[in-house]
Amino acid sequence: MRHEARGTRHKATELRTTSQGFTLLELIIVIFLISLITGMSSLFFINALPSRKFDATVRDISASIRHAKALASLTGEDQTLLIDMDQRQFGIKNRGHKKIPEGINIIVTDFLNQQFMTGEYPIVFHATGGVEGGTIALSQDKKRAAILIDPVVGAVTIK
Repeated sequence: MRHEARGTRHKATELRTTSQGFTLLELIIVIFLISLITGMSSLFFINALPSRKFDATVRDISASIRHAKALASLTGEDQTLLIDMDQRQFGIKNRGHKKIPEGINIIVTDFLNQQFMTGEYPIVFHATGGVEGGTIALSQDKKRAAILIDPVVGAVTIK
């Protein structure tokens, strides 16, 4: 019996010494797979970034329109949202501005169907709720959006 116990101890020590870690080949394969997954995911995010900027710009412009409308009714004074297509920026007059990212094209169409692609275009919000302005069309590559402003009540719709 004593001889069998010694043999079992010897086998247990053999097992411990043979499984001490990963081989170099296993580590290389794991590192390769991690770098492959990281590379593929970064390509996905790089391609999605311009689309996100476009969506954010549409939301920012429509939020600025709603803000100008709310300010006009709260203060009882007309508020003007300026869209400067040459400087590529927009904002409520005397309240700061935001940049329009490169690659996003903007065209403003007034109520007489005249299109403006350069210069400054003012959209005036009256304290009574009316609006003097038009439709703001944004485009980038294949994406398009139109911000429609109701001239009577100043409601904003994104299409």
